[in-house]
Amino acid sequence: MVSTQSNKHAAPEPPETWQDRFRDAVAPRTLALGVGVLLLQFAFILSYLGAFHSPSPHRIPVAVVAPAQVAGQVVDQLNGLAGEPLSATVAADENAARASLRSGDVSAVYILNPAGTQDRLLVASGGGTAVSGALEQIFTKVTAAQQRTVAVDDVIPLFSGDGRGLSGFYLVVGWVVGGYLFASMLGIAKGSRPATFPRSVWRLGATVPYALASGFGGAVVAEPVLHAMNGHFWSIAGIGTLVTLTAATVTIALQILFGVIGIGLTVVIFVILGNPSAGGAYQPSVLPPFWRTISPWLPNGAGTDAIRRIVYFDAHGITQSIVVLVCWVVGGVVVSLIGAAVFHRGSRHAVASG
Repeated sequence: MVSTQSNKHAAPEPPETWQDRFRDAVAPRTLALGVGVLLLQFAFILSYLGAFHSPSPHRIPVAVVAPAQVAGQVVDQLNGLAGEPLSATVAADENAARASLRSGDVSAVYILNPAGTQDRLLVASGGGTAVSGALEQIFTKVTAAQQRTVAVDDVIPLFSGDGRGLSGFYLVVGWVVGGYLFASMLGIAKGSRPATFPRSVWRLGATVPYALASGFGGAVVAEPVLHAMNGHFWSIAGIGTLVTLTAATVTIALQILFGVIGIGLTVVIFVILGNPSAGGAYQPSVLPPFWRTISPWLPNGAGTDAIRRIVYFDAHGITQSIVVLVCWVVGGVVVSLIGAAVFHRGSRHAVASG
């Protein structure tokens, strides 16, 4: 009876406010993550617009074939153009210049005709249509200013299955996305921060068969299925395996160090910075300084350059790209193992002290 009376006279609970309902629906941690996503969105917009809103050529390598008495003057004139769009050098002869173009050491060959007013410009659209198009515009203006004309000859054209030369770039995008999604799945499945060193080792080991399947699967789609790469199956599969391993191991490392936030950092590296600087629609030599500088050192740019060199330039100059990819893989593995060992030791000490 006493408890009944006390319940009757108990103070009514205050009505639920909209703040209470909001906190019930959206936890503070979720709100913080939402703010993080918004910042990533703004970073994405800034990076892509910054890279692509106003592309302009910068020091594109060009070989000049001209009579000895005027070759130096022509080179000085080309290198003195406003904004430094070209980096011209004198070639020993036309054969040497063509060899440099076929190996990707230069992006064009300018052949001055000493007996007339029509010159020739040899370009390689396989190295990037943005670059070859910019070179054609530059030399058309330069020769017109001297009452000369220039005939453009694309000596390394795009393959019919590689429209606009973007197939390699999209291959790399697919490999990168697959790599970090697979690693993210491994982390989220049993906690984004692995609690034990053995678990981290197994997760790193799981990336190897996945990367092999990813690399070879991408190569199958690109060549036997769509005929976009004109052969080179095994080389492309190898690059795909490396690119996938890079994305996967780096994602695991960042998850171990930073938990769920590590996935966001992965997006920063591979999507926000990596994709616009990779040299897909616009090659590095026509990108603004920041994106041009980071391009060869990020996995996206290294992978895209490697594929382009394999397909169009007989793999000349591919060593740097491979070294960059291997360094990212090794760095991801080392950081993952060290981070897992440190966190594992810390968790064991916590359990022992408890």
